[in-house]
Amino acid sequence: MGTLENIINRGDIGSVGFENQLPNDEHSQDALKILHLKAAAPVRLVCAGEENWVDSRTIYVGHKEPPPGAEAYIPQRYPDNRIVSSKGYEDWLRHKADNAMNQCPVHFIQHGKLVRKQSRKLRVGDIVMVKEDETFPCDLIFLSSNRGDGTCHVTTASLDGESSHKTHYAVQDTKGFHTEEDIDGLHATIECEQPQPDLYKFVGRINVYNDLNDPVVRPLGSENLLLRGATLKNTEKIFGVAIYTGMETKMALNYQSKSQKRSAVEKSMNVFLIVYLCILISKALINTVLKYVWQSEPFRDEPWYNQKTESERKRNLFLRAFTDFLAFMVLFNYIIPVSMYVTVEMQKFLGSYFITWDEEMFDEETGEGPLVNTSDLNEELGQVEYIFTDKTGTLTENNMEFKECCIEGHVYVPHVICNGQVIPDSSGIDMIDSSPGISIREREELFFRALCLCHTVQVKDDDNIDGPRKSPDSGKSCVYISSSPDEVALVEGIQRLGFTYLRLKDNYMEILNRDNDIERFELLEILSFDSVRRRMSVIVKSTTGEIYLFCKGADSSIFPRVIEGKVDQIQSRVERNAVEGLRTLCVAYKRLIPEEYEGVCKLLQAAKVALQDREKKLAEAYEQIEKDLILLGATAVEDRLQEKAADTIEALQKAGIKVWVLTGDKMETAAATCYACKLFRRNTQLLELTTKKIEEQSLHDVLFELSKTVLRYSGSLTRDNFSGLSTDMQDYGLIIDGAALSLIMKPREDGSSGNYRELFLEICRNCSAVLCCRMAPLQKAQIVKLIKFSKEHPITLAIGDGANDVSMILEAHVGIGVIGKEGRQAARNSDYAIPKFKHLKKMLLVHGHFYYIRISELVQYFFYKNVCFIFPQFLYQFFCGFSQQTLYDTAYLTLYNISFTSLPILLYSLMEQHVSIDMLKRDPSLYRDIAKNALLRWRVFIYWTFLGVFDALVFFFGAYFMFENTTVTSNGQIFGNWTFGTLVFTVMVFTVTLKLALDTHYWTWINHFVIWGSLLFYIVFSLLWGGIIWPFLNYQRMYYVFIQMLSSGPAWLSIILLITVSLLPDVLKKVLCRQLWPTATERTQDTCRQHQNHVSEFTPVASLQSPSYQSSELISPSTTSSSSLSQKMMLTFWNSKESLVHPPVFGLSNNCCNSSSRHYYHGSSLETSV
Repeated sequence: MGTLENIINRGDIGSVGFENQLPNDEHSQDALKILHLKAAAPVRLVCAGEENWVDSRTIYVGHKEPPPGAEAYIPQRYPDNRIVSSKGYEDWLRHKADNAMNQCPVHFIQHGKLVRKQSRKLRVGDIVMVKEDETFPCDLIFLSSNRGDGTCHVTTASLDGESSHKTHYAVQDTKGFHTEEDIDGLHATIECEQPQPDLYKFVGRINVYNDLNDPVVRPLGSENLLLRGATLKNTEKIFGVAIYTGMETKMALNYQSKSQKRSAVEKSMNVFLIVYLCILISKALINTVLKYVWQSEPFRDEPWYNQKTESERKRNLFLRAFTDFLAFMVLFNYIIPVSMYVTVEMQKFLGSYFITWDEEMFDEETGEGPLVNTSDLNEELGQVEYIFTDKTGTLTENNMEFKECCIEGHVYVPHVICNGQVIPDSSGIDMIDSSPGISIREREELFFRALCLCHTVQVKDDDNIDGPRKSPDSGKSCVYISSSPDEVALVEGIQRLGFTYLRLKDNYMEILNRDNDIERFELLEILSFDSVRRRMSVIVKSTTGEIYLFCKGADSSIFPRVIEGKVDQIQSRVERNAVEGLRTLCVAYKRLIPEEYEGVCKLLQAAKVALQDREKKLAEAYEQIEKDLILLGATAVEDRLQEKAADTIEALQKAGIKVWVLTGDKMETAAATCYACKLFRRNTQLLELTTKKIEEQSLHDVLFELSKTVLRYSGSLTRDNFSGLSTDMQDYGLIIDGAALSLIMKPREDGSSGNYRELFLEICRNCSAVLCCRMAPLQKAQIVKLIKFSKEHPITLAIGDGANDVSMILEAHVGIGVIGKEGRQAARNSDYAIPKFKHLKKMLLVHGHFYYIRISELVQYFFYKNVCFIFPQFLYQFFCGFSQQTLYDTAYLTLYNISFTSLPILLYSLMEQHVSIDMLKRDPSLYRDIAKNALLRWRVFIYWTFLGVFDALVFFFGAYFMFENTTVTSNGQIFGNWTFGTLVFTVMVFTVTLKLALDTHYWTWINHFVIWGSLLFYIVFSLLWGGIIWPFLNYQRMYYVFIQMLSSGPAWLSIILLITVSLLPDVLKKVLCRQLWPTATERTQDTCRQHQNHVSEFTPVASLQSPSYQSSELISPSTTSSSSLSQKMMLTFWNSKESLVHPPVFGLSNNCCNSSSRHYYHGSSLETSV
């Protein structure tokens, strides 16, 4: 059997099977595998002789060929969407979890019996039975279920993040097959397109053979396809035939390979290390050359007391030079801070516990706390420039609530709150006109019927209830499930207003009206919702024979098709609700006469059976049907955001971070959420780059028009590209859908694939926020990758809660999973996991800020102290004839980075807080001071290096001049080279340690213990090392050296003077820069020193319900005691008699506080007294 490519080229019909083996999506996203081919289910692939086109595949259901003489397929052409993986079979053994996934049991139908096999043995054409709460093992065509209407309900949380139930429909001719024997007797073939990653698109058809008659042809669409990864709900069992298995499933085609992530700090460290390696080689070369220049004179090369042997004279010159070069490399190798990497790893590992120990990030509702899956990216949390977030389950709780409806200008609100009491009136209250007329009441009931009928809601089965569903008044409430939470909210809201949807049985929809009478409507047609039309319709027939078309959708899609109704009143109400962030829908209807309905049926049937351009033909049919409508009213539904989601996004934007929302939801739904969470504001001008827009104009024209719009004022005003907010010019918000993104990413005919991308990126850079809707998981990763590899190379962060977010989480520099209701797949594949979206604020603005400040100081400090350490050694060679004589004792060389200077910087990198936690949360703009790797730029690196060189010059030549003038101690002994080296080393240890002490802003007893303890340890060690004769040493060149040095008064004076001179330039630089060019962080530090003490990360921090930065006043004790907004207060009491002026960084007004009275500051999330 040849490979898949050979079969296509030959045009043969072969037995090509696709094993259902694939990597575990929870553990092995990187283990992509090549398709495995073997003799199995027949798949028909015929080359049509045209480039980039192949025929549809034909699948024999149950591996049964059609009866002789019957046509198995009708040739159709589809774009070749096949994906050939470049990885081999060895990857599928990478993790044990892959085997567990491939060996999970699946129920097959074989010879009329139920057989249990491993999922890896599943082949294309197999008929599979799936039970309730089980996950589909591959992509299946839905044949039948235990439900009489041939439907089933699934959740696709692991695919698109939506936890709501979606309804799928069995093939019309197979939905009556309920037993294994019935299914085994089925003869059918399926023609479908080649595998493609689009989750929402599927085109095919099934040919069902009854005896020897011509096959019955039925269309297949996405409503008939059950995707791998989805879960069966509220249905006992279903039967389906496998069409895509293994790596051909849509879920597998959306996998994103996992790449190694490295932080910007780590990359800077490696670049700096290369610089220092070049410095090391340069030093060795310079000393090697100067050595031979020095020895060019005979009396220097061979002094009388050190004559060379004959063999040494005959030794090759180049070999001697190379040996000397290596000796100098060894002598100066301490300039390379090898111990820095060990310290950095310890700092990252230990520092990651501060996130897991943070009590504020613990969610009591779920009992979950933050998780750190990798500590390598801690500092990257402080460098984020773009955040890509999912919507459902991440920003929202996915919990809809019906707020109101407007009928003919009258507003109805269920369960109105009056004087603090809830009025549970199931009929609702008219808030405008309490006595509507008879005609208005008829329209009102028609509106309620429309909402009860125009939906795809299913009623959950309840075995304890026989017959029709009972009304809420009788104590039983219906449990509704739907693919859209909006529909459930609407049906439940109308239920509170008096009309209850009961069920769909035998194609009849039953509702219970206000008079507790059951009304039955025959469901004739469903015109499904799509993102282009932005509406859906149903055609129903009442018991009196009247045929109605009920339509609901976005106001922009309903109003142009209305010819009657109070459009102006309803439109004003819709606009008001939209401003408040509510999700609005308009409802309209029209009556159809039988002749009109017959024409509608013919139009729809012709479009449904088409295999080519089916979506286009259906859209044209819907356009002809949904016109000349009568407007009834509008609804308003609230999608509850997660707690403090809006405050979190607002703080992140103030920190200069751009937030993008990537979701699989509809554009209207996502846009309403963006308004609610303050991503879009009232003055934000929305720009659309959607399929509807592109259909009206070409992509080229749309992009250039948008570019012209956002860059209109670029000549006179400049936007802060790094900030998501701008006060100088119009804020723009961009909305793009998945289809438009595919066109942008697609290479152009002239081969210039990058032009559209660059234009798209330029538009995005000038928009304050971007919303990407109808995104497949792989498209989310493409968006992240597009921004990630743009010319600015910004640091990206992706956050989501479902398996559909895994691809973008793996693609971004930092991936964060939300431990939510959609499973743990996002949390397992992420770098960090948090319980709620609100915790992202503290993770970035506090933890990320601290991590970056600490590790950047650690890196620069290590290079600085190693320059101080080795540069005197380099200078010493000029005074010892380049003889590779060491300046320091071996013990000092070994312990300098291990013991004398290691612990202070490690503790600094774990505990430093240059600004208080409270201030970082209150003033998010401080995050900008560290943006773009600000503390590890070349300017800062060069400053630290030259500071180290200056200090080394002071150490060496200060000690040198002192020895030149004072060469004899009080007892007449002469200082030697080891005393000189010890003096230099002592000044150096004290200087680099005190330099770190000067940089420390947050002092605890641990810092004092480690810093002063390290200096004390050095003194004690030197006294013991040189004051005792150690028996295990053959010789002891440091004996009595340190004690002798300390016995000299000039040595003490030199140590104090040299330390002062070494630290003075850095102190002057800090003082001058702070006074003349202070940063926002330095201004905040000065404020903090005046007003409050620092708070430790170990201290439990009190939390407030209201954002701390929103409070802007001082309140009296009586007001504080009666306030119910906070859980704790911060008491601030000044004993000074001087008046105190609050700077604006606190968010307080400049009020003078007299010391004669006590005042309380309310709004802080800390509890500390000043």
